[in-house]
Amino acid sequence: MSINRFIVTGSSSGIGKAICEALITKKISVIGISRNETAHHFDAAYYESHLIDLADIENLPARFISVLEKYEQINGLISCAGVGNFGSIENFSLMQIEESLRINLLSHIVLTRYLVPSLKKQNGGNLIYIGSEAALEGGKQGSLYSAAKFGLRGFTQSIRAEVAHKNIKVVLINPGMVRTHFFDKLHFEPGSSEQNTIPVDDIAKVVINVLEMAPNTSIDEVVINPIIKTVTKKKLNNSS
Repeated sequence: MSINRFIVTGSSSGIGKAICEALITKKISVIGISRNETAHHFDAAYYESHLIDLADIENLPARFISVLEKYEQINGLISCAGVGNFGSIENFSLMQIEESLRINLLSHIVLTRYLVPSLKKQNGGNLIYIGSEAALEGGKQGSLYSAAKFGLRGFTQSIRAEVAHKNIKVVLINPGMVRTHFFDKLHFEPGSSEQNTIPVDDIAKVVINVLEMAPNTSIDEVVINPIIKTVTKKKLNNSS
């Protein structure tokens, strides 16, 4: 099946934006989904922007279906959206817990549920999810984030077995620390050295490599880490 159009969530910044740029360089059309307008970032010939709040699970199916109905063929989903919530579990409100799970886990599941029928009908496609090293080992003050990422890892393993007979590949990419806006509101960040982070372009390269593999080759899971793992604590500016 030819590669020509992919949905990318979290397309406004960070990993999602880098993946969009890599796809467009390959002349692959992108349907960008984010909470912020992104059309000005990319070549309009290969990019269309759709404003959707993935945390709004109640309205997400209807909004996503309206996007799917606009296109004759979609070759897959690259699901990048995520938010970081770190701290002692007793300090999170119920609202914060729900929002974290909605964005980091439920949104991926909901989008997959409504795209898979089309991929099965066309007998092929790709489902690529950006997970995290937090899906491999839980860490102190990472309970919410790891719960979602562990859940996403289990989901991709099950879905992979479910759709393989329809030539649909399912890949989970688990990056370590990447220097993006993800850390803006967190009390820690990667160390200052380039060796402490993964360039977003490297994650985008992995996505392109996955898409260019032979039809009978499936990469199930990729773990990417900086060569030296260093975390730095920081003071947050809480002034408004």
